[in-house]
Amino acid sequence: MTPAVAVTGATGQLGGGVAAALAAHDVPLRLLVRDAARAPRLPGAEVAVATYADGAAVAAALTGIETVFMVSGAEELDRLAAHRSFVDAAVAAGVRRIVYTSFFAAAADATFTLARDHWHTEQHIRAAGGPFTFLRDNLYADVLVPFAGPDGVLLGPAGDGRVSAVARRDVVDAAVTVLLAAAGAPGGPGGTAPSGSPHDGRTYDLTGPESLSLADAARIISEATGRTVRYEPQTVAQAFASRAGYGAPEWQVEAWVSTYTAIASGELAPVSGDVALLTGRPATTLARLLAAG
Repeated sequence: MTPAVAVTGATGQLGGGVAAALAAHDVPLRLLVRDAARAPRLPGAEVAVATYADGAAVAAALTGIETVFMVSGAEELDRLAAHRSFVDAAVAAGVRRIVYTSFFAAAADATFTLARDHWHTEQHIRAAGGPFTFLRDNLYADVLVPFAGPDGVLLGPAGDGRVSAVARRDVVDAAVTVLLAAAGAPGGPGGTAPSGSPHDGRTYDLTGPESLSLADAARIISEATGRTVRYEPQTVAQAFASRAGYGAPEWQVEAWVSTYTAIASGELAPVSGDVALLTGRPATTLARLLAAG
């Protein structure tokens, strides 16, 4: 039987988590990966190799697929072009529905530079004309701890701004709900048939249940881990200077800095109830995420 659902990024934490959960619901899958040797071994799952920029390989990999879970590509200078190539190839292969992991507050003029790529990707998917669902994830709460660095300092130009960071596991669970409905698999809301899903045409804002300043986050991390973490605000100029020595390209440094200025702007502060709407449980607090290890 040809799988109805394809999952990209299956070697990563998000795509891999979604693939494992769908396999546990007995959904036949096709996993799209760059390296077949790294693909997870899951019951009922086929493996296909393709990069987003290789349209011919993507079209071959997605032939016969009804719904594709498109995890946004790695942060690269030409990521938007690769996204557009993938979408075009998916449509050419006959894919009917794209479920895309976008970014919270995606807009053409978003402060976070990479959120602009997400907005343009959304527009390209819309223009393709088929059903879609956009999962707009806020910053992952999971990365706030490593953001602090070995010195325990959260350093950046976020000012007193706030962020409703979301647990990656919540994003996985929300995506699984959407994909089960699309597949008409047991556990999908109403056992919806693949010809239609209640999530078609919907955009979901996936956030945590609280809007935290980085000072709040540092305090919670300190309490949960026993490690002293503090937030030290910078000016934008200081942020660029402190990251200049990493040898990263200019666009990457700008993306790093704009993560913090997006928090300062207030664009990442609003709290949504969409995680609870999709999963049937409250979104995970930072404290509860850290307590779970």
